[in-house]
Amino acid sequence: MKWLRALRNPGEPLAVSIAGIKLGERVLILGCGDPALIAPLAIKTGLTGRACALDEDSARTLRAANVSQRDGALIEAITAPWTMLPLDPDSFDIVIIRGVLASLTPERRAGCVKESLRVLRPGGRCLSIDDAPRGGLGALVGDRSRAEYSAAGHAARALEGAGFRAVRTVAERDRLVFVEGVRGQLTS
Repeated sequence: MKWLRALRNPGEPLAVSIAGIKLGERVLILGCGDPALIAPLAIKTGLTGRACALDEDSARTLRAANVSQRDGALIEAITAPWTMLPLDPDSFDIVIIRGVLASLTPERRAGCVKESLRVLRPGGRCLSIDDAPRGGLGALVGDRSRAEYSAAGHAARALEGAGFRAVRTVAERDRLVFVEGVRGQLTS
C-alpha cells in the first residue's frame, strides 16, 4: 500500500485523497451522514467547480450545509429521493456515494446507482465509500440489511449491475471500503 501513502496528503482525510477531485470539477456527494467529509471534498473543486450534497433526510442536508459553510466550502444542498435525483443528465464529473447503499433495499439501491450513472458525464467516475463490515461479535448483533449487502458483494455488484465499467475495490482502510466505477463513453 505504498501507493496509498504516496497519494495521501497528511492533513487530508483519506476519502478526499482517494476521490482525487481536481480544481474545476463538478462533484455530487450522495449522503450527508458524514458532514465533516463534505467540506473538504467540496473545497477541492475550487471556485470554478461545482459541489452538490444530496440526502433524503432534510435535517442531514441542512447540517451538511451548515458544517460546509462554517468550514469555508460552497455547496449546493439538496433534499431529494435517492431514486429520483433532480439533476440534469451528464452534469457531474464525479459522484461520491457515502454510506448510503448499505442502508437501502436492493431495489432502491439499484435505483440510486442508476441515477448516479445518469447524472455522470461519459467517462465520469462513481466512488462508493462504505463502512467496512464489522467482524466478530459486532457482525452478530449488527444490522441484517448491511450483512446482506456485504454478502452480496458490496457496492461493486451494485455498480456493475447499473452498467458501470472497470469496477474495482480501490482500498479497504481506516474501517472504510472504497469502490470505484466509470461511466462508459458514448459511441455514435
